[in-house]
Amino acid sequence: AVGERIPATVVSTAGGLILSRRLARGAATDRLLEEASRTGLPVEGRVEKAVKGGYEVRIGRQRAFCPFSQIDTARTEPSAHEGHVYQFRIIEYKEGGRNVVVSRRALLEDEQRAGAAEIRRSIVVGAVLTGRVVSVREFGAFVDLGAGVQGLLHVSEIGWSRVSDASQAVKPGEEITVKVLRVDDDKQKISLGLKQLTIDPWSRVHETYEVGQVRTGRVTRIAEFGAFVELEPGVEALAHVSTFEPSGRSQGWSRLVAAGTTAAFEILSIDREKKRIGVALVPEGSARAAGTKPAQAEELREYTEREDASPNEAFGSLADKLRGALKPREK
Repeated sequence: AVGERIPATVVSTAGGLILSRRLARGAATDRLLEEASRTGLPVEGRVEKAVKGGYEVRIGRQRAFCPFSQIDTARTEPSAHEGHVYQFRIIEYKEGGRNVVVSRRALLEDEQRAGAAEIRRSIVVGAVLTGRVVSVREFGAFVDLGAGVQGLLHVSEIGWSRVSDASQAVKPGEEITVKVLRVDDDKQKISLGLKQLTIDPWSRVHETYEVGQVRTGRVTRIAEFGAFVELEPGVEALAHVSTFEPSGRSQGWSRLVAAGTTAAFEILSIDREKKRIGVALVPEGSARAAGTKPAQAEELREYTEREDASPNEAFGSLADKLRGALKPREK
């Protein structure tokens, strides 16, 4: 920026004074190297070969040492850098230049910090960004959004369906598009989402499901209070323990709906705001399991709730209705 003081070295006086913010290999005299170590001016060097603990780096006529940990910000194979010309920062200059230690990582981290400030300005809630998966844990994946700025894609934000392990959905090195959900500048934490880029299946529940329907569902897990049933990816219902026929055994109901079981379930209630659907297991082989239409189920329910019918009339009429519902259709 204008007015900023920077370290530089004179590289030419022909036709005027020419300065450089880095020290080229050909201009690296002992005096200039010592000055660069004091001011932090980057120096240009060639990685000659890997040696014990690091690399031999040639800077002009001077030989320097770069530890393995200082050649890059990420772990790499030793041979990957041999023969390359990089910029380094002198971090040790001793014995009149006979002992010089340099670091490339220090300059890369400076660049990352400068780039990170720019990247962070673009990371706002609601922004859709492309990043690279850095690592995956059971609870989620860390995503590099650029310049070393990372956000967490929690396992609960990967898909509308339940994901138990993030490694089932994303892999290290994979490039993905994510949505920024939360940004905590104080703690330098960024929360990301993947499922938010697709339609929430609950937004269509009112068009797809209604009380009285019989739907095929897959039991995903068992709890003490009931069984969770996936009706479609992202839409899960609960078959409460109270909806099962008494078995006379503790937790005997759970034998009917082991995890992974696919069966027919009747929809008892729908709460769109709380995203809850109550269901009941339909006995296998019954007419309801074969697919009683919602209209028929509603007719039976309304009829049994009529308050103006006498007990005898209600019983006789209900029996007729049940016989009609259970009677095999004539071909």
